[in-house]
Amino acid sequence: MTEPHLSTKGKLDAEELAGHRFPYQEDISLIEDIDLVVLTPGEDINWLEDVTLLEEDDMPAVFDRYSNSFLKIYFPIPEGREDEIARKVLMKHLVSGNSYGIQLKREHAKFPQPMLGSWIEGSDTVGTDWKPAVLEGWERPAGH
Repeated sequence: MTEPHLSTKGKLDAEELAGHRFPYQEDISLIEDIDLVVLTPGEDINWLEDVTLLEEDDMPAVFDRYSNSFLKIYFPIPEGREDEIARKVLMKHLVSGNSYGIQLKREHAKFPQPMLGSWIEGSDTVGTDWKPAVLEGWERPAGH
């Protein structure tokens, strides 16, 4: 995978981090089968209720808190389904493992946790053998 070219603007887009758009950003039919209740762990879906349709660069978007980036939506959103569509696009992004923040878990998770979150039963566990990064040529000062 090539390194994405990051802009100097203050906000990042998910496709900028990945270096490409994802099909579910452009085709509503690819998210229609997402069952938000099934994908919500436990009995409480309140966290998902906080996810709403936003706007980024004059485009509808949803915020991916795992990568601190916006996931733009390029298809027409049916009136009255704005937040539902935003939630479905986000969940498709997360369960597909496409969120840059989720991809970083494999190397940087400090405690055992499901790679794809609790949304996917049987997801690989990461964070079982975390070790702090070592900067080549640097040694911890004496006494620390």
